[in-house]
Amino acid sequence: MEAEFYREKLANGIMLLFEKRSLPIFASATAVRFGSAYETADVKGIAHFIEHMVFKGSEEKNAEQISREIEKRGGVMNGFTDEEITAYWNKLPAKHFHVGLEINHELVARPAFKPEEFEKEKRVILEEIKMYHDNPVMHSIDKIKSLLYEKPFGISTAGTLESVSAMTREMLVDFYSKAYGTNNMILVAVGKADFQELKDFVLARYKKNIRDVRKGAIVKRYARETETRKGLEQAHFVLGFHTSTLAQRERYAWELAMAHLVGGMSSRLFQEIREKRGLAYAVKGSLDMGSDYGYGYVYVGTMKEKLKEVEKLVLTEIKKLAELSQKELEEAKEQLIGIRELESESSEMVMQELLREEIAGNAARYYEYEKQILDVSLDEIRRLSKLDGYSVFTLLPS
Repeated sequence: MEAEFYREKLANGIMLLFEKRSLPIFASATAVRFGSAYETADVKGIAHFIEHMVFKGSEEKNAEQISREIEKRGGVMNGFTDEEITAYWNKLPAKHFHVGLEINHELVARPAFKPEEFEKEKRVILEEIKMYHDNPVMHSIDKIKSLLYEKPFGISTAGTLESVSAMTREMLVDFYSKAYGTNNMILVAVGKADFQELKDFVLARYKKNIRDVRKGAIVKRYARETETRKGLEQAHFVLGFHTSTLAQRERYAWELAMAHLVGGMSSRLFQEIREKRGLAYAVKGSLDMGSDYGYGYVYVGTMKEKLKEVEKLVLTEIKKLAELSQKELEEAKEQLIGIRELESESSEMVMQELLREEIAGNAARYYEYEKQILDVSLDEIRRLSKLDGYSVFTLLPS
């Protein structure tokens, strides 16, 4: 069944996206085109800090009242910050859809940035950064980005202990006022509602407010780095490489290649590294793509003395993409299309994917996914076997 989808740029500058459904659930998000790619090294993490502070209260409601509005109606809410956007979302029974929209408006358009909350939340974020560092898998995956890109883009979205420690409430308010304009906003909703009602709400609540923000330079690199740490029993290995951007056709070939290499227990690397040789418990990978960047990685938790063997196996399987068979390609296509079909049941997942596609150019591309995957040829996959280069990070027991 073809989706009933609406996409309209409103007079106040907001891009409104809506997929209408009959199931009585409503998921919505208000996103701002401002993330860590817009930050310089000295303020790295400020978009993420703003996200945290927005949830601490608005001009009318404190943090408890905001969460109560959603949760006591059976809903959930959260937010996230990535390279290109900061988003605030909730999901709840469709009969309360207006409540979800009101709360998103409270968060995005009327945050209080209460002075008494600022220092408390700074401590929370500093502990979050330490948590990422203390988790060897998260730290290793975080580090590969820094070995694929120069600073400031290569720095974690959460920032550093130094950059966050130096932030003041005034800095947050200043960045918020410069970035959170309606021309930088996307409101996306999936569920049972009326498009005209949504449109009327957005036009009534969000007054036109034009802001100009620009991304910093994104400079690629390749590097190799090793750290040692006490208390570890396992070596953590990550190999990273540059890919296409989310806006390029080649992204579909990359998605298929990664499905073949690390897409579950039947994938090539899982079979070669874990099942055939018993070299690891965890073998996984992922892609991170935006409108003007893209990279992928393979992670393996293994024995220190087996690192060279693991690296050779990863590179060998990437090179073997040049020999990919039509049968293997068809299996990867079936896998990705099946995953997308399963995910389409979730209004929250569809909401996030529509947002992701809009950042890359046009949310309507979400509905072309199956066709784009089916159109990928063997030659397109085989070309990916020749990496221009790669970066490696290893975290070893001391």
